[in-house]
Amino acid sequence: MRASVVTAFDRPLEMFDLPVPEPGPGEILVRIEASGLCHTDIHAARGDWPVKPNPPFVPGHEGVGIVERIGAGVTEHAVGDRVALPWLGWACGTCAYCVTGWETLCESQRNTGCAIDGAHAEYAVASARYAVAVPAGVEPAEAAPLTCAGVTTYKAVKVAGVRPGDRVAVFGIGGLGHLAQQYAQLFGGETVAVDVTAEKLALAASLGATHTVDAADVDPVEAITALGGVDVAIVLAADPRVVEQAHRCLRRGGRLVLVSLPKDNEVTLPVFETVLKGITVIGSIVGTRADLAEVFRLHAAGRTHVAYEVRKLDEINEAIEDVLAGRVAARLVLQP
Repeated sequence: MRASVVTAFDRPLEMFDLPVPEPGPGEILVRIEASGLCHTDIHAARGDWPVKPNPPFVPGHEGVGIVERIGAGVTEHAVGDRVALPWLGWACGTCAYCVTGWETLCESQRNTGCAIDGAHAEYAVASARYAVAVPAGVEPAEAAPLTCAGVTTYKAVKVAGVRPGDRVAVFGIGGLGHLAQQYAQLFGGETVAVDVTAEKLALAASLGATHTVDAADVDPVEAITALGGVDVAIVLAADPRVVEQAHRCLRRGGRLVLVSLPKDNEVTLPVFETVLKGITVIGSIVGTRADLAEVFRLHAAGRTHVAYEVRKLDEINEAIEDVLAGRVAARLVLQP
């Protein structure tokens, strides 16, 4: 099979012909139809974060495809099913987090495209228990971005406690942000889209954003304060300065939701204003299998729109450069 492989953090990904892997007990072999390119894939491939994967490995945690073989003991899926392979590739299932609905906090978890070879390949092996069924009628290229970008932002909106009438600012409209905006609107929020790219702000407006703020032309804090501030600020941009701006836009009692992961792992927030204004700071990681199933059901019902562009898997290095340069309006989806 053809697969993109990280051989070293300081080298471009390389395309290799590898043997098709065999599923072990409790595992499934999936023929990949589409695999979204997430910024996390890029961070993993470049070793940007304090916790690094071990090369060589195959990245990709937005994989969607057809089950071709099943290992011993598999009852969750059958040959011919379409499934998604999310970031949470495996968890212990027995710790306090797993049994209380917070499996994404499991300290023993293994992540697809990092600890487990991922979906930027023609085939991938996955835990049957942690692969999620894709409903009929959801196209693979649309399901792929929902597998991480969708479920991550859906969870962020849920943990923010967005209520009807809340004003919600989404900082960073792109693969994640255009979905975060839609989920906030489904929860009854009035949305403010913040970005530095006119094309992305136009996308936000087309999807129903009440306000758009071009942070390349105006101070977003001044612009949002002039609107009366926001109840929730969801930060999807990895620049620490954006986190600080989002904090300053909040009304009293506001919630700051951190999703992006700045490379240097640091941000400065004022304690005095946080305390006196009763601001809550929330770290939100990807959603659970149950969350992803909800995301798929919403999309199957026609409640969300996925903006994406398709590239060939062999073009992964060029695709990465386009993502880093901001030349992609929303999500890139790779197809073998």
